[in-house]
Amino acid sequence: MTNRLADTLSPYLRAHADNPVDWYPWGEEAFAEAQRRDVPLLISIGYSTCHWCHVMARESFADPTTAALMNDGFVAVKVDREERPEVDGAYMAAASAFTQNLGWPLTVFATPRGRAFYAGTYWPPEPRPPMPAFRDVLAAVQEAWTLRRAQAEESADAVTDALARAAESVPADLPDPAAIAAAAETISAREDRAFGGYGSAPKFPVATTLRFLQDPLIRQHAPDAAASARRALTAMAGSALRDDDGGFFRYATQRDWTVPHYERMLTDNAQLLEVALDAGDHETARGIATFLLAVLRRVDGGFGSAQDSESWIDGARSEGGYYLRAVPERAELQPPAVDGKVITGWNGLAIGALARAGAALEESSWIDAAAAAATHVLRVNRDERSALVRASLDGIPSAAVATAADLGLLADGLFALATATGDASWAVTARGLLDDVLEGVGGDPLLTANGIAVSPDETDGDLPSDAAAVAAASLTAWRLGAGDRYRESAAATVRSLAVRAVEQPFAHGSLLRVAAGLASAPRQVVTVTADPAGALAGAALRTDADVIAVVTPAQAEAFAEAGFELFEGKAAIPERAYDCHAFVCRLPVSDPAALPVAR
Repeated sequence: MTNRLADTLSPYLRAHADNPVDWYPWGEEAFAEAQRRDVPLLISIGYSTCHWCHVMARESFADPTTAALMNDGFVAVKVDREERPEVDGAYMAAASAFTQNLGWPLTVFATPRGRAFYAGTYWPPEPRPPMPAFRDVLAAVQEAWTLRRAQAEESADAVTDALARAAESVPADLPDPAAIAAAAETISAREDRAFGGYGSAPKFPVATTLRFLQDPLIRQHAPDAAASARRALTAMAGSALRDDDGGFFRYATQRDWTVPHYERMLTDNAQLLEVALDAGDHETARGIATFLLAVLRRVDGGFGSAQDSESWIDGARSEGGYYLRAVPERAELQPPAVDGKVITGWNGLAIGALARAGAALEESSWIDAAAAAATHVLRVNRDERSALVRASLDGIPSAAVATAADLGLLADGLFALATATGDASWAVTARGLLDDVLEGVGGDPLLTANGIAVSPDETDGDLPSDAAAVAAASLTAWRLGAGDRYRESAAATVRSLAVRAVEQPFAHGSLLRVAAGLASAPRQVVTVTADPAGALAGAALRTDADVIAVVTPAQAEAFAEAGFELFEGKAAIPERAYDCHAFVCRLPVSDPAALPVAR
């Protein structure tokens, strides 16, 4: 038999289409059925490259006896966390009230209105103390719902109310350079001086943290913290965390970066490309770019979300076996599958990274790939009203709405593409997306309709938080001269989370990077030339600047006419480089040697 998941967009959901579980996808139909039957919702959240999700699926969801218990006592809902991050965030926050062992697969039991009253992660098919069997959990929850329903509903309401209160933030002053540097030093105090990185096992690349530590303000005010980021990159790049083809795995299970968890994410690799570029590690940057283009790029130009940890070898599923072979030997094997979902925000990260790296390393094919991905996302990832959606697969858009992070990350990627190509139309599109999110476009309608609080914890995970992504794009828009209101928007976001960010810097690297950008005057280098491959353009691309744009006179005029004041008055005299600090420019130079590399 097949269930309702067979016709969904998500490869993760489709993988459960032949389960004996009567799965519903996330949507109003599942909620209505739970209310009609007056039974709890069983909401199972995972993603396609999650190893333990695969394990629980094989052990429990494929088992007819377990499936019968699920079908008899619950309305079962399967959610792809990559397709619906707001749903995942809301229930992950709710689950924290019931367990400290958060992760995926995430199993949430909720009232017919979707309010959580119990949750956990992986449960085995048989008891493995201290873990109970999944079937025993099902029986206990069904008994509680039948005999102690009032307590369950009271617990659900209490969790919902507590999350709503936690979402309220208290504005503070913008952190000054000293406070930002102190936050960086808090991070570097946890550096593993023996093996690089921070803390003990398991060890993650923490790309959002590394990018914060690379900020010029940190280099100036906390130089050892900045150096720790370079040491972390060097350690990771020389370890088993980095595959022989240049791509990085999700994390290492051991302190010395060995025994990786073998899935490879677009999010990690796109951000690590930026980290390597800023560190001057061009060999690592080129390896990551090659992996993105050779493995994750789809035929339609977009980038898939991840490559699986498992593959088939000699008729059996093997976790990591493919990657343990030398690259030439892999040609004989079926490679691990790539989840082909083209996620809007994740592609924004790849677009920005490839555009910046392509410009800096003079790899025009990388910039072309970034433009192709941008064209695909803007054309395909739209609903019937032309609003951007979360993802697409094989040219078919998802029903899930784009998140604030999607819009912010895509906007920032398009701004980078605009400066890399000199094409102002990308910046105009980016500004439009940013305006949409600042006006409150987006949000999962089912969560809103049922009063389910989205996660109040605006913290980084494997990519910037919603708040940080939008604030970063707003900062970029201001640096390009789109107007002071964008700086004010970024500053308001930082103020609202400043206390938390400084106290918990590991969880707020992206927001602290925005705070650092607000605390110092930006350097903006605009070169107007008819020869983008010439010496003057090359000198500009080697500068340490927040904005580097190489444009023809016509392109400079197009930016200015589109409302980006950084470019105003710069088209009249070609073959000049303008070195500006917070929009105040030195006299333009025509000699490449007269353009300083350092700030």
